[in-house]
Amino acid sequence: MIGKRERREPFIWESVISLLALIIPISLAIVKYETDSHIPILMGVLVAALVGIRAGYPWEDIQDGMLAGIANSLQAIVILGIIGILIGIWILSGVVPTLLYYGLKIMHPSIFLPATLIICSITSLATGSSWGTTGTIGIALIGIGQGLGFPLPVVAGAVISGAYFGDKMSPLSDTTNLAPAMAGTDLYTHIKHMTYTTGVSYGITLVLEIVLGFFFGGGTQDVESVNQILAGISGQFSINILLLLPPVLVMVLAFRKIPAIPGIAVGILSAAFLGILFQGNGFGDILSAGFGGYTSSTGVEAVDSLLTKGGLDSMSYTILIIIVAMMFGGIMERTNQLKVIVDAILKKAESAGSLITATVLTSIASNLVLCDQYMAIVMSARMYAQAYREKGLHPKNLSRAVEDSATVTGCLVPWNSGGAYQAATLGVATFAYLPFAFFNWISPIVTIIYGWLGITIHPMDEETRKRFGMEIEQTTAGEGKDE
Repeated sequence: MIGKRERREPFIWESVISLLALIIPISLAIVKYETDSHIPILMGVLVAALVGIRAGYPWEDIQDGMLAGIANSLQAIVILGIIGILIGIWILSGVVPTLLYYGLKIMHPSIFLPATLIICSITSLATGSSWGTTGTIGIALIGIGQGLGFPLPVVAGAVISGAYFGDKMSPLSDTTNLAPAMAGTDLYTHIKHMTYTTGVSYGITLVLEIVLGFFFGGGTQDVESVNQILAGISGQFSINILLLLPPVLVMVLAFRKIPAIPGIAVGILSAAFLGILFQGNGFGDILSAGFGGYTSSTGVEAVDSLLTKGGLDSMSYTILIIIVAMMFGGIMERTNQLKVIVDAILKKAESAGSLITATVLTSIASNLVLCDQYMAIVMSARMYAQAYREKGLHPKNLSRAVEDSATVTGCLVPWNSGGAYQAATLGVATFAYLPFAFFNWISPIVTIIYGWLGITIHPMDEETRKRFGMEIEQTTAGEGKDE
């Protein structure tokens, strides 16, 4: 066909242009113009597509890459939508107001931030879900923190730090299972190896939360302000301890490995039923709150700002960001533009420290470019697996480096599915909570330090060498037979 290009690997400078075409417009939109990032992301999509065409990829391949990227995010989009419904109905039914009411009564400001970290850590460790933790107990803690006078970004940072601790350490977590599977090790070897870096990162985070707790909550509590909020809540809702049942149900179902979507659906249905019993809600009220969220009108500003949120419609902005971002990520993966950059990095990674640093930086870059933590885990582990074997490093070093970076940093990127979800769910902008999500940015730093100092960097044992050796022999034999 006339004008058809021969397919080739993109040049490194072409791939870098695609990255800059995403990062620069988004940075300008957010920092300078304070506008939305949807159109800047589409600009990056356009440039990445043009680079792919220049490298000889037909439009059909590029389009398939975009659609595959969107398909990879469909589960996240569905969960995001039903979390919006859950928030609206949980407020309408009195579940969130009850959590806020009891929380404001028993939580002292001086211990609030470390308590928030620990509560979210236990919840996410038991359920294996960072999204489920922030979408349930997290939104209640945000409300309690606001009622106690804490800046919302500070509270959101504590919630997210705790939520992602469990996401990377729980054997029930999908990312905790995915990372060792991609790296070539087993689940419990992976978790045990992560305790060395995670323990340090979590300890530092806990100390920082205690210090911040005294800094923000060390003064005299505004009792009148809290009493006003309590009166506003009790005046609008019937408070009953049975309304704590839906969040307990969601956590129990998650602990029993029930998938997220049916588990959240049970939380919605149980709250709707209890709302009919205790608040006198009608079917139309439930439908309205499920789509458009709940609107509080007590006249008490603090209460109304706490309880006016939720609904499927409130997540449409975030869902659109995820869709356009995954279009970009899909093109970058399908046209091998990210692979070219990683291959260039590998040429410079000679020591174990430099290899682990390269793994961490690639995982973070993958979250920036592929816009999804699962894609970042798969891409980084898959690309570096052979390099770790060639250097005689146990694959658990790779799985730990990937988990300590890819899993925890996705929520720090506004256009990543994780960052978009957390910002929409907690009502705090990603860049606002980023400095206070201590665990999430301390984890990759600790991992890099461990790599350069050689702390718990384990060589490949004989059993693992034999396993990989058998795999290589079988692959080589198979290839010879085909030839």
